[in-house]
Amino acid sequence: MAEITLSQRLTLLLDASPLNGIQRWLWVLSTGGTLLDGFAIFVLGVAMPLVIAVFHFTPDVVGLIGASLVLGAVFGAGLGGPMADHFGRKPLMLADMIIICAGAAASALAKGPAMLFIGQFLVGVGIGIDFPVSSSYVSEVLPRRNRARLMVATIACQSLGMLVAAAITLVLLKTVESLQNWRLFLASEGVIAFLFFLLRLSAPDSPHWLMARGRFAEAAQAFIRIMPEQREAVLQVTSHVGNQSLASTIAHARMPGLRILFSRAYRTRTVLVAVPWFLMDIATYGVGLFTPAILGAVDISGRGGGAIAQDLVVAKGSSAIDLFLLFGFIVGIWAVPKFGRIRMQVIGFAGMACGMILLVIAVYLSNSSLHIPLVFTGFILFNVLMNAGPNSTTFTLAPILFPTQLRATASGFAAGVAKIGATFGVFVLPILKGKFGVPAVLGMMAGVSLLGLTVTLIFGREDTESEAARTARIAKNG
Repeated sequence: MAEITLSQRLTLLLDASPLNGIQRWLWVLSTGGTLLDGFAIFVLGVAMPLVIAVFHFTPDVVGLIGASLVLGAVFGAGLGGPMADHFGRKPLMLADMIIICAGAAASALAKGPAMLFIGQFLVGVGIGIDFPVSSSYVSEVLPRRNRARLMVATIACQSLGMLVAAAITLVLLKTVESLQNWRLFLASEGVIAFLFFLLRLSAPDSPHWLMARGRFAEAAQAFIRIMPEQREAVLQVTSHVGNQSLASTIAHARMPGLRILFSRAYRTRTVLVAVPWFLMDIATYGVGLFTPAILGAVDISGRGGGAIAQDLVVAKGSSAIDLFLLFGFIVGIWAVPKFGRIRMQVIGFAGMACGMILLVIAVYLSNSSLHIPLVFTGFILFNVLMNAGPNSTTFTLAPILFPTQLRATASGFAAGVAKIGATFGVFVLPILKGKFGVPAVLGMMAGVSLLGLTVTLIFGREDTESEAARTARIAKNG
């Protein structure tokens, strides 16, 4: 007769429980990194014209500062995942917010390019750490029926962060007419990070991680804090723990290294969670080549003004674009649980490729009345389906496909590889654009999207049977 382990019994309790207010609040706390990711990207984009007007940076320096967030995120994601699997989710969820606070302070007080680069690099490190930690935490504290939807909602907070940043920068640009506004923009990152730090102090650590380390007493208390209505059931289950099962669990609590991701058991999953995310981030910067045309079509009223007036135009136009990004995530929150991660990832990559092809056609019809409609259609199609598909699914796949002991490590590896793709987009695509022209680069990005589709189809799999379902099946057959 198959034996149901303590971990499986507790997982079954969590998966079968209704979503309560405490779990909703823990989800809100877990969105800090993704919200600040969107916030920091938007704020830096709006701040840079003012920074350039003050310091007169050369294009090379501007490019390095623009890439600092992404470079920091590569380092942070690769570091944060294994550390979260070793030290726990909560310590890293606190440490990354402190790192972001330090980076925001350094950025706001910067007197030259070096300090600004270091500050934004630190912000990127903190955000990079939070990506694998928050995705793992959400997957470990929520019931099964709500998990997929709220994990997509976690990454959707990128767009929410952009809209919050748009509101703050627009208010500051309208009320404080100074070229030094950029310091307030960058300081606001630290204010939000510090707020999340304070709120996260009261959160419990992941009970699944505690169980994986053999710390059952602490895991039981964490389960009780997360679902107090199940207090008696948790105490009843944990009261039957024997010395043999405890010792067995502790024996398996040793944290494996990064190389296990490439073992026979996990290499297919590792390719699935990392390569499509890498390709998606490259393609994302392809559509960025058309952003000036979009902004020009949205509002041209500020072209004749000074730096502040032009910055106001950019902020307004960018916030309008971000509404399309948010709409894509809203579609993903509904569609991913309904149709599955792999199916939506395939649909999303196909839509991204079609959007890029429409933008290529728009370039060749630049003098036609169809130019602007094609630009908008291609741009909207790309962004909506990217966020409804790969941008929602790539973030959620690793926490679903890997066990607790590897969850954050795998998520961090995938996020780090993705940010390498983003770095490629930041540095290489402008060079390719100058050498081959916009149509060639957009065509290449369509090819990258199709490659992401192909990799997903070849390596794609769904974790259709949850731990709770396996437990229920074992109990039934046992």
